[in-house]
Amino acid sequence: MLVLSRRQNERIRVGDTVVVTVVRVSGDKVRIGIEAPPHVKVLRDELPVEVDCIPVIADQVPSTAAIPLPRLLGAVG
Repeated sequence: MLVLSRRQNERIRVGDTVVVTVVRVSGDKVRIGIEAPPHVKVLRDELPVEVDCIPVIADQVPSTAAIPLPRLLGAVG
């Protein structure tokens, strides 16, 4: 593992297409931004692996506007 020190607004390049930017440092928290091409998957490590296996295509996601409000809120019926 390579460990680097960076200050706010400094960047790290990974290969030719990925750029990691330190956006903000606040106390013990660091906020980073990742620029990568669409075919590169960027996932948080704590997410289950199964999340990676579910393809999401915007045209196939049902609109919540078409679902009656009680059903959307989980009411029986």
